[in-house]
Order: sequence, then C-alpha cells, then structure tokens
Amino acid sequence: MNIPKSHPRYKSLLNREKIVEALDRGILAKAGLIAHGRGETFDYLIGEKTTDIALRAIKTASAMLVLAENPVISVNGNTVALAREEIVKLAEELNGKIEVNLFYRSEERLRRIKEFFEEDPVIREKIRKGKIKILGVEDANKQIPNLESARGKVSQEGIYSADVVLVPLEDGDRTEALVKMGKKVISIDLNPLSRTAQRSTVTIVDELTRCLPLLRKYVKEYKNLGREELQRIVEEFDNRKNLKDMLDHIYNRLRNLQFN
Repeated sequence: MNIPKSHPRYKSLLNREKIVEALDRGILAKAGLIAHGRGETFDYLIGEKTTDIALRAIKTASAMLVLAENPVISVNGNTVALAREEIVKLAEELNGKIEVNLFYRSEERLRRIKEFFEEDPVIREKIRKGKIKILGVEDANKQIPNLESARGKVSQEGIYSADVVLVPLEDGDRTEALVKMGKKVISIDLNPLSRTAQRSTVTIVDELTRCLPLLRKYVKEYKNLGREELQRIVEEFDNRKNLKDMLDHIYNRLRNLQFN
C-alpha cells in the first residue's frame, strides 16, 4: 500500500501494513492483529503521543536497565514486525540479549522470526560478531515455574537467568510468573487496565515505536550516571501511581474533548 506521508495518520497506517505483512510471512499469529487493534484504541484515548507520565516511566525503566546485571529484551511477532531495528539498537546498548518468546508457539514461527532478524545484513553481521544474541529458538531449555502456556519455555542464558526483563506487548500470565520468580519486569503496554500493566514493576503506557527510541536515548544518557543516582530514580517511582495518573489523563482528556 502506497501511503502518502502527508496523511495525518501516516505512521499508524504504516505500522498496520507492517503487521499485515508479518502475518503474511508467518511471523505473526492471527491473534496478533486483534492485539494491535486493541492497542490502537487505547492510543486514541491517550492522544497518540508520549505523555509526561509515560516519559517518567521510560526514564525509570532506563535506569533499571542500566543497573541490571543481566537484562533481556523479550520479543514476540508483533514486536519484531513493528520494531526489529530499534530492538536491536537498544540491545546493543545493553548486553545484546534478545529472546523470542511466543504464546502461539511453533517451531516454524520461531524459525521465521529468527530469519527475519538475520535477513537484514547489518543485523546479521552484528549476530555473527556476537554483539547481538537471538535466544529462545534452539535453546528454550528451561521452564518458568507455575506457567503452563508455551510462553513458559525460556532460555537459561536469557529470560530464565535475567534480573530485569523488558517485555513489550506482553501477556499478563507471564508477567506475573516472572515477578514471582523475583525478576523486575518492564512492560510497554498501551492498556493501563491490563494484567500486564497492573503486575509489572514498571509499566510504560505508550506506543512501542514511539517509546523505544526514547528508551534507548535515556539508557545511553544514564550510563554516565552513578549507581546511587540511578537507584534513586528507580526508588522514587511508584507504578500504581503511574497507572492512576494515566487513567486520570485519559479521563480528563475525554471529558474535555471538543469536536469542531
């Protein structure tokens, strides 16, 4: 589809096309289309921009990732379809670990997602040099306790041993299970009412492709801060207040919305 850049919702329509293409290529499960549409609905309510509330969570998440000893970025079909390059750039700023973890898990989808990373020559070279690791495909040899779904299969080197897990576009069961394991979970979720949002250590209520460049920016910046300053940023954050503030933002925005 040839979308003119002058279209007021150019970026959103471009993301839709990426999602449809990912479905056609076998990267995305059909249910991923529903998940994307649900996210768009909440983005309308938020105002289709990164709020100050989301930015506060992004800064906290960045500090948490810099402090982490073994941070891992967990990805599914939607995440890879929308933000493959940004995920790789963020991983480079950390320890390079990206783990594929799917609810609708099949060996074919795992293979196709890994191939999607590798088909980009720049990313392929980073993988060859060991700067980036794609985990969870051949090495999902551990099971998250008390999680019966396919998402419980994880890599020992990745999610299983991680202290901080970034989970864009997550489902609530795994978030809850990871927190019970003692891990800090950072979620990127446009729905502040979801179980994922409610159970995460830090919830960034923002659209994925808006959020990731900001997350990378602050990770780079915060590498220059001392541990005490980073810990202060993390300790001052209250996720429940963060979610309440976002719900208040949505309420106030809808109450004051006017149509010309």
